[in-house]
Amino acid sequence: MRIDSHFHLWRPARGDYGWLTPAAGILYRDYEPQEFAPLLVAHGIDAAILVQAAPSEAETAFLLDHAETRPWIAGVVGWADLAASDAPARVAALAGTPKILGLRPMLQDLDDPDWILGDAVRPGLDAMAAHGLVFDALVRTEQLPAILVLATLHPDLSIVLDHFGKPRIGDAPDNAWLDAISALAGMPNVTVKLSGLLTEAPAHADAATLAPWFDHVARSFGTDRILWGSDWPVLTLAGSHAGWVAITDTLLAGCDRRAREAIFGANAARVYKL
Repeated sequence: MRIDSHFHLWRPARGDYGWLTPAAGILYRDYEPQEFAPLLVAHGIDAAILVQAAPSEAETAFLLDHAETRPWIAGVVGWADLAASDAPARVAALAGTPKILGLRPMLQDLDDPDWILGDAVRPGLDAMAAHGLVFDALVRTEQLPAILVLATLHPDLSIVLDHFGKPRIGDAPDNAWLDAISALAGMPNVTVKLSGLLTEAPAHADAATLAPWFDHVARSFGTDRILWGSDWPVLTLAGSHAGWVAITDTLLAGCDRRAREAIFGANAARVYKL
């Protein structure tokens, strides 16, 4: 089974995205299931995980409505106010909803890089772990040390690092990212998504451009802890769905069949308990 572990749907008119303005260019329009589903069929992908794009529980309900009527949407990584006084109850309510798989606070947009380590957030995180919900970490390189502390403080919380931690892709990986990835790989509750790299890279990047970053993650985490995702439609800022599949195929050319199957689906099925 092949699984895309990371895609989005949205309607700007819903009004709770914040970041999604006309300045977002081609992203500033509706993206609906009927546009994405044929891309999965074209590449033999059986299911996909729908990930939040707005910090609101209303958007999570909107995504769950999509998922509950479309079998190919394997589940939703939504959002909840983890700092709310009743966060454990909110998490518990979501955990009882069919197709909810995890939660993703939009950490990259917060001014405080250590917000996720605050005392106010801890009960909500404990509730996530207790209910088996996955924590998707949307962060940049400078926030990776906080995720390492998070993984240490919450060893029962499954953490998925989105988009390799959004490294600055240029001539070579920087030492801060290299060291942070190596440290995170030592935490057994952390896995990482092979997604979102083209939008962090120079224009017209290819597999050779991305190889140093992929090779370090593969050496550090091993192929059983990498999940493939498209990050569609954000991907379209830098390339096509077909192009990203082709780049990934090239990056994985040295992997055996078992490793390729793990990255393209089995790991996502295990981590998200599909």
